[in-house]
Amino acid sequence: MSELLFLAHRIPYPPDRGDKIRSWHMLRHLAGLARVHLACFADDEADAAHLPALRAALPALGEVHVEVRRTGRAVAAARALLEGRPLSLAAFDSPAMRRFVEATARKTDAIFAFSGQMAQFVPARARLAMDFVDMDSAKFEAYAEAGGPLASLYRREAAKLFAFERATAARAEVSLFVSEAEAALFRARAGLPQADIRALQNGVDLEFFRPGAVPAAATPRPLIVFTGQMDYPPNVDAVRWFAVEVLPRLPDARFAIVGRSPAAAVRALAGDRVIVTGGVDDVRPWLAAADVVAAPLRIARGVQNKVLEAMAAGRPVVATPAAFEGIEAEPGRDLIVADGAPAQAEAIRALLAEPARAAALGAAARRCVERAYAWEARLAPLAGLLGLSERQAAA
Repeated sequence: MSELLFLAHRIPYPPDRGDKIRSWHMLRHLAGLARVHLACFADDEADAAHLPALRAALPALGEVHVEVRRTGRAVAAARALLEGRPLSLAAFDSPAMRRFVEATARKTDAIFAFSGQMAQFVPARARLAMDFVDMDSAKFEAYAEAGGPLASLYRREAAKLFAFERATAARAEVSLFVSEAEAALFRARAGLPQADIRALQNGVDLEFFRPGAVPAAATPRPLIVFTGQMDYPPNVDAVRWFAVEVLPRLPDARFAIVGRSPAAAVRALAGDRVIVTGGVDDVRPWLAAADVVAAPLRIARGVQNKVLEAMAAGRPVVATPAAFEGIEAEPGRDLIVADGAPAQAEAIRALLAEPARAAALGAAARRCVERAYAWEARLAPLAGLLGLSERQAAA
């Protein structure tokens, strides 16, 4: 039986945020193909406390190292500047993680690294499959282009991180991205004709997000809903922009911002027409209550799980072009893509005024994800990419 070491920048359980959704489904899939060991970080002690539940969900999991990440942003920035490397790597560096990976790599056939920060721990001799997920250097480039006092720092990070991403892809047996758009961008910029760079897209839990699975939240209507991790800068930017530029054009609607850890700028939006929930035990009642789900992101990379989940729940979605990128759906049939505040407001207004059309759009969205986004189908190529098979798993 093959043995793999799975590296992740955040403990892949529970699958309740974008990165954990992908890492969890990949870990679970690979555990059906090989004996898998796990090395990962946790955001804090509460995050690390999910390990028993993870082991219960994957009882065949091998050795595990979960380490609470304690390097503060200021310390990481100072180290990065002093050592001439990306802040993203300095923030995740750890001697203990290096020791565990070095020791465990000696008895495994390959390493599967999830997220670019983890590639720094992979020994030079190891066989590596790298899941970048998104092209993070391009994200920092977008931050820099937006301007502001940190623009020069973001520009440096984009350049340093891209150099690291390119070097990692050059050594990896395969490099994965969450969408063909991300993979194509990286291929074009990296200029590595011999490297195997490809897309492996996300799926969505079709049964969990089945329409009607849970009752709708009791809330005033009409309701527009946004879901996401609310201390993540692109999400913060999206809801602030929507609340200021779009919502005033929809005087009868309310806007619910549903997600954990809302930043101060998000909490400040709360009022008569804006609901800020903070963390919720289950996002589905809010999706069920939504007359429209908005995805007004202006900065986005890869595929937006929040859009796939809303579509799986059978909700009508209005997305910006950035939020739509990488999603295999037909605008106008499966969701609405609208660029700019006037277009977003008009699209939402039309759906609120025509409930039958909104329902038809939501039904089409559900059919779309049923056709294309089952996790099992999405992850089926992993076995071949790693030279594994169901027969090896059973051996």
